[in-house]
Amino acid sequence: MRGTLTHHYTCDDKGICTSANLIVGTTNNNAPIHMVTKKVAKAFIKPGVEPDQGILNLVEMAFRAFDPCFSCATHSLPGQMPLEVRFHKGGKVYKEFKRHC
Repeated sequence: MRGTLTHHYTCDDKGICTSANLIVGTTNNNAPIHMVTKKVAKAFIKPGVEPDQGILNLVEMAFRAFDPCFSCATHSLPGQMPLEVRFHKGGKVYKEFKRHC
C-alpha cells in the first residue's frame, strides 16, 4: 500500500486559494521506507562485498515500492536515479558510495 494523499486548502472570501498543504505518500511512508531499504541493504551488502549497480538497483526498487511520488518526481527509470549510500560502523560513516546520473 502506498498511502493516502492528503490535500488541505485554505481559500479567502472570494474563493481564491491562499494556501495549500499536501501530505504525500513519501511523508506517510517514511518509516517503512527506512525499514525496507535497511533490510534490503543488510541482506545484500556483507563485509567484503562491494556494492555494485545490481545491489543499488535492488535498494532503489525497495524504496520506490513505498514512494508513489519520488519515481515520477525524478522522471528516471530504475538504475538512473542519483543515489548515495553511507556505510556506518560504530556510529561513524566509514565508507560512501555515490551514483550520480
